[in-house]
Amino acid sequence: MKETTVEQRTASRIEYWREQVSQQESSGLAVNQFCETRGITEQSSYVWRKRLRREASLRFALVETTPGEQEPAGDASLELIFSKGERLRIGRAADLALLRRVVEVLRG
Repeated sequence: MKETTVEQRTASRIEYWREQVSQQESSGLAVNQFCETRGITEQSSYVWRKRLRREASLRFALVETTPGEQEPAGDASLELIFSKGERLRIGRAADLALLRRVVEVLRG
């Protein structure tokens, strides 16, 4: 139960900073002016901007197979749906070593 609360707070904080960065960019104000009006530190703004940019840089990885190895979408034994809506379908015949590498990359 406690983990869920921590995860919820983390997700809430990430969403808060996404919104702040987005509003600053669309406001036309310099970062220092925007931060002053919001009562947040410039340093926090830059740290979160960098963190969110790094997070956004990894969207998805496309893994192509040869035509004989392709499975219909309905044959996927596992489907991961990311927060932005991207889907990663993993078939029954997936190479486990490759899957481990993909998961490691996604974890950062």
